[in-house]
Amino acid sequence: MKTIFDKLNGNCKNSARVSDKVIDLIDKLAKNTNLERDEFLYVLNNITARETGHLYKRAYEVKHIHYQNRVYLRGLIEISNYCKMGCKYCGINYKAQGVERYRLTIEEIVKCCQIGYDLGYRTFVIQSGEDSYYSDKLIIEMLGFIKDKFSDVRITLSLGERSRESYQKLYDAGADRYLLRHETASRRLYEHVHPSFMSFDNRRKCLSNLKEIGYQVGAGFMVGLPTQTNEDLVEDLIYLRELGPEMIGIGPYLCHEDTELKGNESGTLEETLVMVAMARLTLPKALLPATTALGSLHAIGREKALKSGANVMMPNISPTENRAKYEIYQNKICITDASDQCRNCIEARIVGVGHEIDLGVGDYIDFERNEEK
Repeated sequence: MKTIFDKLNGNCKNSARVSDKVIDLIDKLAKNTNLERDEFLYVLNNITARETGHLYKRAYEVKHIHYQNRVYLRGLIEISNYCKMGCKYCGINYKAQGVERYRLTIEEIVKCCQIGYDLGYRTFVIQSGEDSYYSDKLIIEMLGFIKDKFSDVRITLSLGERSRESYQKLYDAGADRYLLRHETASRRLYEHVHPSFMSFDNRRKCLSNLKEIGYQVGAGFMVGLPTQTNEDLVEDLIYLRELGPEMIGIGPYLCHEDTELKGNESGTLEETLVMVAMARLTLPKALLPATTALGSLHAIGREKALKSGANVMMPNISPTENRAKYEIYQNKICITDASDQCRNCIEARIVGVGHEIDLGVGDYIDFERNEEK
């Protein structure tokens, strides 16, 4: 049963008074004025299709102030689908049956980087399930090979929860960014969709450690999780405002029928776009991906996200023979496209909605790497 954005997805219309108040709060946020918890909640409780157009317009305007119509491209490499975690929504968690597991060698990873570099990418996002095989020593060796071969690139790691000492070693070895979605800022909801051995507090501690060390940090959450409420989503916005990440990944929950959460409804496009736009207004300078999950949910989901405040896309440069095995959710797009096909397709989509690709390193606009930390 849906518990969020009931008005948005129904045929409800607000009274003129309620509609005006929603628009006023959106405008207040767009002017870089923080909303209180009850004001965020008022927007989410009362927004309808009448107000979403205004929200998306303001989010696009705020994005344009800082990034104009540029969309940064990052080459995504999914290096392993082994995972020791048990997230109940994920198709590659440690309990998942029938998953053909794989790992890439350092040589294979560097080869993917070469393909991406030749296509113009200057950021590589190296993503994995939480796979203990990739020790600090192995990752440091990998970072060395990549940075020696491609000295003008940024490397983003997305390898899950690690110790502060591990994060520090990887940063010192040349990692520039780290993606670790907080998933949800609601302790109740986090514990509902994760097993008991996973810790809400440790997730937050990892993000705090990453910020303190000096990474460009990416957090983020899913929209439409089973039992998620508007109050939970307000907590996400407030937590992001407090954390101040440089990147925010927001995507729809997409139900995987081979997980413990099978049979639940997935999140919707409009719900997710509302949260992308709200995140843009809450953290105006953030780097916001138009996620592959949005493209999997709707044929032009990523393009709509660009029009709602997103400004990053991550074409896949993993070996095509492994892409279908990295099935966090089902019906994922682009799993058979060659890397150059993916590159050309994404550029056409970006240009088709009035944006242009930016093949620079795409740092956060105010970021300066702190070598003293």
